[in-house]
Amino acid sequence: MRVENQRTAADGLRLVVRALVHAVLGGAALLAIATVVSVLGPTLALDLYTPPVAAWWTVFTAITVQAVPFLLLGTVVSAAIGAFVPERVFTRLLPRNQALAVPVAGAAGVVLPGCECASVPVAGSLMRRGVAPAAALAFLLSAPAINPVVLVATSIAFPTQPEMVLGRLVASLAAAVVMGWLWARFGKEEWLRPPKRHAPEARGLKAFGAGLQHDFLHAGGFLVLGAAAAATFNIVVPRSVLDVFTGSAWLSVLLLAVLAVVLCVCSEADAFVAASLSGFSPTARLAFMVVGPMVDLKLIALQAGTFGRGFAVRFSAVTWVVAVMSSVLVGWWLL
Repeated sequence: MRVENQRTAADGLRLVVRALVHAVLGGAALLAIATVVSVLGPTLALDLYTPPVAAWWTVFTAITVQAVPFLLLGTVVSAAIGAFVPERVFTRLLPRNQALAVPVAGAAGVVLPGCECASVPVAGSLMRRGVAPAAALAFLLSAPAINPVVLVATSIAFPTQPEMVLGRLVASLAAAVVMGWLWARFGKEEWLRPPKRHAPEARGLKAFGAGLQHDFLHAGGFLVLGAAAAATFNIVVPRSVLDVFTGSAWLSVLLLAVLAVVLCVCSEADAFVAASLSGFSPTARLAFMVVGPMVDLKLIALQAGTFGRGFAVRFSAVTWVVAVMSSVLVGWWLL
């Protein structure tokens, strides 16, 4: 029996090492492709006298390179939760009442220093471990928006406006909790495709290796699709069209809320982009920082691949509205 257990542990360790190698190689491959594309793409585009293609390659590369490390972090955390954390842990930590579990899960998002790419696989793993979808979705929305790295980056981007940090924290947490409550009240089971358990009977290192390999390779494809869509928008829509909206307070909020969806800026960096948009009102820039980590093209693609296309369309549309309303209310109150 002892020899068999040692053999099982050795097999599991080999599977984990293999999965880590595949994930790292997959991430390295994406980064290498993006790097090669960023170097050769603009050169090829200039040779063909098509500068917009060069710009497309640059934007696509930036989004992919920025997101891959956090996607890998999210899949590692997701696999670890599924393999090593018993379901009873979550039932003890979260209140049984969904209405109370949602704000607790939303506030727990402060402990995960990652972007939206990391939060999707983690939320899927939480659902597989028995966490109510409403609580898991609240965590999915809050984690990339209120973690310490994001708040510190926001304070650095707005050194003379500490109220912007507080506004981001309050508006993002409020939007995440409201969405969790809305799902608990109106969400339907047929809208959400539950993440599949890779091997219900497997635990430990084998389950960790299988989950890591599956989640990273599965989510990476949707990340690339989302990055390509965002790069296309950046090239197709002329900058002069965007300047038309800066004169109206309401239109500027809506414009930056839409831009947050299509630009796909990582939550750790979006504060610096928002700070550079000095022609827009503080509330509009707050909306950019609140909407971006919750709804963008790559996140929609990841949600579609994890939870189903029908869910991603419904959930993203409502989240966008709630995030904009939360930003406007908090901006009116604080800014």
